[in-house]
Amino acid sequence: MHIKRRSFIKLSSLATASLFVPKFLNAMAQDENATVPKGNKVLVVLQLSGGNDGLNTVIPFSNDIYYKSRPVIGLQKDKMLTLTDEVGIHSELSFFKSLYDEGNLGILNSVGYPVPDRSHFRSMDIWQSASDSNKYLQTGWIGRYLDEQCMDCEMLTTALEFDDTLSMAGRGVSQKALAAKDPARLLNNSKDAFLKSLTKMYQHDLHSIEHESPVDYLYKTMAATQSSASYIFEKSNSKKTTATYPNTQLGKSMKTISSLILSDANTQIYYVSIGSFDTHVDQIGRQAGLFKQINDAIEAFTNDLKANNKFEDVLLFTFSEFGRRVSQNASKGTDHGTANNMFFVGGGLKQKGLLNNMPDLEDLDAGDLKYKVDFKSVYATVLKNWLGADDEKILGKKMEYLSFV
Repeated sequence: MHIKRRSFIKLSSLATASLFVPKFLNAMAQDENATVPKGNKVLVVLQLSGGNDGLNTVIPFSNDIYYKSRPVIGLQKDKMLTLTDEVGIHSELSFFKSLYDEGNLGILNSVGYPVPDRSHFRSMDIWQSASDSNKYLQTGWIGRYLDEQCMDCEMLTTALEFDDTLSMAGRGVSQKALAAKDPARLLNNSKDAFLKSLTKMYQHDLHSIEHESPVDYLYKTMAATQSSASYIFEKSNSKKTTATYPNTQLGKSMKTISSLILSDANTQIYYVSIGSFDTHVDQIGRQAGLFKQINDAIEAFTNDLKANNKFEDVLLFTFSEFGRRVSQNASKGTDHGTANNMFFVGGGLKQKGLLNNMPDLEDLDAGDLKYKVDFKSVYATVLKNWLGADDEKILGKKMEYLSFV
């Protein structure tokens, strides 16, 4: 088949997205009434890219070492909201304070892994692949979850990442999450006349890969994307939320996630990112601005779910590839550290509030916080207790379970 250069350029972004379409999504798209059972548990992962400073997120304001280590950037009590007599939360996270008070927020401190890596790229790979720091995996923990589904089951589930490219987290061996920052844009691209002609050519042969050329395979994958894009777009609009969300990228993503949840779309995991939290310079203002975006988006999302009786079935957790060093640097910021905190938001939490002790600022590892909880224990708990999956098979080892769900 001959393709003009103009069509090729126009479809280049769609071709990239096509490479990350799950194999089973085309079959799902053909059933426009595909839904998941009521009560199906949904997971939302919020990645704080760049290495969020946990000590200025959940603040040990009664600890003198905190202020001695941070004479300029240490937050005073008027810049935080009190959780306990000794602990506060950043003032821009006011809705999280409300969640804490009503029992819908869990805070886990000192999360990390042995032999930490301070490289953004390597540490993010470790978190997304759920590997040990001395092992290099080619698949992600969410992708392996999709791999381990019952392929003969009547209704398969998928995962959706709100980005133009798929991260390590969603890559499996036989299954992959779908990556799309904007379902509407993906659909508009998929309506190109050239792609429609591909769909007609390959609609009866989408599953046949024997003796095909690489170009034929790419064309078939792009044709499958056209159908999949329609499914995602239609589901995101079938019960479109009427709630008001912030006009930020995160706000728009959370609004789309809510619409998909309300429509019972067959998507069990949503993955969204915000950043950059790499605050080497002028940390106070930069972190506050990002926290406001998170706070406002999660407030709209949570209230939307509550109004539609979905909050009990949704768990959201936050993570960052690492924390920051305890002491401030000379540029009113902080440098790459190790252990960090995680937030858990949901109406189905079994353990709430501060889930463990605050970091010990008197027992550091060369100026860094020591990890007390392996992040893979968080994944194991979510996989087993929330998603009902075989966590040991997915993670490749037995991890200690936590009790937040």
